[in-house]
Amino acid sequence: MEQQSQFGLLREKRFGPYFLAQLLGAFNDNVYKNALVALLTFSALSASGADSAILVNISAGLFILPFFLFSAIAGQVADKFDKSMLIRRIKLVEIGIMLFACLAFYFRSVPLLMFVLFLMGCQSAFFGPIKYGILPQHLSDTELVGGNGMVEMGTFLAILFGTIVGTQLVTSSQGSGPLLVSVVVVLVAVAGFLASRKIPKAAPTDPGLAIDFNPLRETWRLVRYTKKHRVIFQSILGISWFWALGATYLAQFTVYTRDVLGGGADLYTTLLALFSIGIATGSILCEKFSDHRVEIGLVPFGAIGLTIFGLDLFFSAPQQAFGNNLGLLEYLGHKGSVRILIDVAMIGLFGGFYIVPLYALVQQRSKKDRLARAIACNNILNAAFMVGAALFALACLAGGLSIPQIFLLAALLNAAVAIYIFTLVPEFLMRFLTWILIHSLYRVRKQGLEKIPDEGAVVLAANHVSFVDPMIIGGCVRRPVRFVMYYKIYRIPVLNFVFRTARAIPIAGRSEDEEMFNRAFREMEQAVRDGDVLCIFPEGQITATGDFNPFRPGIERLLEVEPAPVIPVALQGLWGSIFSRKGGPALQKLPRKLFSRIGLVLGDQIPASEVTAEKLQQIVLDLRGPDK
Repeated sequence: MEQQSQFGLLREKRFGPYFLAQLLGAFNDNVYKNALVALLTFSALSASGADSAILVNISAGLFILPFFLFSAIAGQVADKFDKSMLIRRIKLVEIGIMLFACLAFYFRSVPLLMFVLFLMGCQSAFFGPIKYGILPQHLSDTELVGGNGMVEMGTFLAILFGTIVGTQLVTSSQGSGPLLVSVVVVLVAVAGFLASRKIPKAAPTDPGLAIDFNPLRETWRLVRYTKKHRVIFQSILGISWFWALGATYLAQFTVYTRDVLGGGADLYTTLLALFSIGIATGSILCEKFSDHRVEIGLVPFGAIGLTIFGLDLFFSAPQQAFGNNLGLLEYLGHKGSVRILIDVAMIGLFGGFYIVPLYALVQQRSKKDRLARAIACNNILNAAFMVGAALFALACLAGGLSIPQIFLLAALLNAAVAIYIFTLVPEFLMRFLTWILIHSLYRVRKQGLEKIPDEGAVVLAANHVSFVDPMIIGGCVRRPVRFVMYYKIYRIPVLNFVFRTARAIPIAGRSEDEEMFNRAFREMEQAVRDGDVLCIFPEGQITATGDFNPFRPGIERLLEVEPAPVIPVALQGLWGSIFSRKGGPALQKLPRKLFSRIGLVLGDQIPASEVTAEKLQQIVLDLRGPDK
């Protein structure tokens, strides 16, 4: 499957029609939802401040409740049947629901409008496992981050334009708004169905699955199974928390705009636009920052930004509203107004950094025949968290807290949740530290990474220039890498956390500690048997001169017991960095400059039977060239 750029995927039949179908569905959801919210807050059905705030939160809860109720069944259906066929049928159901919405708008009945919202939630609950489950069937691993970034961009741009269309039609159409909204949602539903007809087949991943229609039993079974897979489950918890946080912001923006900022529908639309554009931008930038692979180091980066700008959104709130029903230009004339807009946009931006790698990680590490059910488990927990967020907001409002105070609590809780998840799965934090290193001190030129197979054991043999060599290699290779390193380097504070998390193997010389020496070889042999990527520094120590130390024959001993292909690796440009021994001990001099250019060059695979220490050293020396 040929790799395409993010936007190039839109021209591909395997992605373009699917992208359009899901985007139109998300757009329709948001046209309807925001038209209803605008009716409840700004227009004919508006109630008092407290009542409208409660109705808005109830509507948010009603839309997501079906995700909790039906996701387990939806996940089974998505694994059992052709996903493209299911999308077409779901799009037909959407047309029927939108026709019913026309009736609800005609009578302007709040109960009927709420019931339509619930039906839309049901339709979306069945679409969710397909929406993310179909991507790995049509995209390669190197396209997953870009594909997910495009989906998240499309989703939040749909939120943006759906908000604008739904809100503006209802509030500025001389009483004909509900009729116009009715026409729009039906036409968009029909367009989504037509797009879905062009989606290529996506074969069932588990056609023999017997569907359990008991939602409670299957939900419990699904969550229990997914919980056994720690990284996947913690990623799902992270995704669920993000949607709870996002739902908290989105649900409060209407009343926040009116009562805290003193703005009208135009300002509310602006806040939603900035939030959505922020997430869309962060989602697209993920591929650039992750170099076409699943980079979970972006997740802590996103979490930090969400907390910082969430806190500032509280501190930037005015002591009293700037006015009453202000337009955007009037609002911008007040001191501190721009700061609030920047906070909202940055919360969205860091939300994109946070969410896209998590979705891609779940897709990458889930078993193919259970992926839709993993997404269904994600949707169940998303729904539970979002219902919890709605109840949390209602309880805060009932307890007399202001909306800025709700935002403050949300930011503090985000920090607590991030610390909890990253403590349970330190791989996230390890990758973050590695990502920061190779995107601040260095700019890495990479060559030959495609020579590492997607699965199966392989041994990397690299020259050893600095204390951060493992972090450079591990940060660039898309598969997890297990390193063999001198035990004194392994024990360096801070770096030890990274090495332990990456399951590095400490080794000592036989004369220093024979027991550790033998234990290291046993662990190396097991790593090869397990099909891991194992990286060895055959020099056995960091160079003190910039030239190679003789490669030791330990790699030959390993390959005699557990044969595996070997890929020579050359590091370039690290000699002279603060982590090297040029000019004295490492870490005792200032860096020469930020964003130094270094290189990582991989040679061709060498069969185990042809590997000798001398041959490897010469190949690595040739790959490195004159650039130490």
